[in-house]
Amino acid sequence: MHKLGTKFKQWYGPALLSGLLLVLSFPELEFFPLAWAALVPLFLFLYELPDGAAFKAGFLMGIVYFFGTTYWIYHSVHWYGGIPFIPSLLLVLLLALYLSLYTGVFAALYASYSNKSDMPTLLLAPVLWTTLEYLRSYVLSGFPWASIGYSQYRFLPFIQVSDITGIYGISFLVVAVNGAIADILLFNRRRIKRPLASILPAAAGFTLLALALIFTFAYGAYRLYQTRPGHTVRVAVVQGNIEQDRKWDPAYQQAVVDTYRALSFEAARYNPALIVWPETAVPFYFRTHKEWSDYLVSFQQELNAYLLFGGVTKKSTEAGPAYANSAILLDKYGNTTYIYDKIHLVPFGEFVPLRGLLSVVDLTGAIGDYLPGESYIKAITPFGSFGTLICYEIIFPGMVRKFYARGGDFMVNITNDAWFGRTYGPAQHFSMAVFRAVENRKPLVRSANTGISGFIDSNGRIVKKTGLFERTFSVHDVRTDSTLAPYTKYGDIFAYLCIVGSLLLLIGRINKL
Repeated sequence: MHKLGTKFKQWYGPALLSGLLLVLSFPELEFFPLAWAALVPLFLFLYELPDGAAFKAGFLMGIVYFFGTTYWIYHSVHWYGGIPFIPSLLLVLLLALYLSLYTGVFAALYASYSNKSDMPTLLLAPVLWTTLEYLRSYVLSGFPWASIGYSQYRFLPFIQVSDITGIYGISFLVVAVNGAIADILLFNRRRIKRPLASILPAAAGFTLLALALIFTFAYGAYRLYQTRPGHTVRVAVVQGNIEQDRKWDPAYQQAVVDTYRALSFEAARYNPALIVWPETAVPFYFRTHKEWSDYLVSFQQELNAYLLFGGVTKKSTEAGPAYANSAILLDKYGNTTYIYDKIHLVPFGEFVPLRGLLSVVDLTGAIGDYLPGESYIKAITPFGSFGTLICYEIIFPGMVRKFYARGGDFMVNITNDAWFGRTYGPAQHFSMAVFRAVENRKPLVRSANTGISGFIDSNGRIVKKTGLFERTFSVHDVRTDSTLAPYTKYGDIFAYLCIVGSLLLLIGRINKL
């Protein structure tokens, strides 16, 4: 047994175990309580480990963690990008290797400080971890997928505090609890190594963590049962379930439009004020293709409802015509009252970085690079105002809050997750939207081509949702929320405090060298 344990450590088994436990915490496996202890094996393994070995441990953990939570990207690259199966997995692995640099740096910094100071893990680890999660959200366009806090999206009493701290506060607390468990398990080893070390930092840390958790759950209970100003608006979401590889086929154009037409008329029987179609629902360029645009408007006028739909729009620029991934709103009379152009484009899906140097498959299947939007505009209607987040824009908390800094009633997310098939990608994408609703105290309406579509209230409660690959619609009376949440007003102050804390640690470490 001793030899097995030694080999387990030699092969960085504890680090790999932490990565696996994190993977199990996320949808659709959703053993979310595991996240509260998933990092403990890594922390115990890092104790007294040299900086270089610590980086390797964090890096290996990250490979398991990020490959396991982003493997679904292979599906779009393989099935729609024309790249063979093994190379498509290698591309996902390449992404995981990049993301693992963050966990590698975290492990190296953590080991460097924890081995030479009295600072407890429950204070040190969450400050460093949160800082690096925040950086991962913005560096190189940003990819905040699988931030550890997202694993808790169903734990409603706990996540309400994110309307103050954002998702980063949830990650901080989860990592802090991991650190507290590690501190308890490491207590005897630390006392032997540093018998004269003060226990005051640890005592202070446990006290602060206990107070933070008490406040978090008390605040959660208050928010969950609070009555906030708002009104009710009936909204219908339509899930067309259109095959991705046939969507832009001219021979299939009529069938696509008629599918949305039929589902919308069924939904209209329930008298919704707003009907929502998914991202790029219409297989033509709205307004540019006049015949199809007129046909859409003609039957939309019979719905007696506003219609929000995703489509590609043609723009005129100095360099010539360009195209945008847009959300278009028609009023009851068929007038276009709002067009939002997607701001945060998907690298290699909607634009190719360094196109002159790289030659890759264009996953849009139609037009090449999209033109990014520039304006965080909201739609203004008789039943309230809302911003529209297109596809993975919903995963960027700092971006979403910009739509609501001056108020708003609800939010809409339109997306096309058909790219990811029956993988875990659509479920993870949907779960991240829960936090945008809580952070901004705005109910969320979501329409996805193949699912998951549904409704989330301003407490993050999933009220209704559809299954994957269903051709259906859903109607719900959305309770709007006009609250201006602290996070919406002030943004990522909590994350900035963590960054300041990390810089102070770094400066202190440099001064001791």
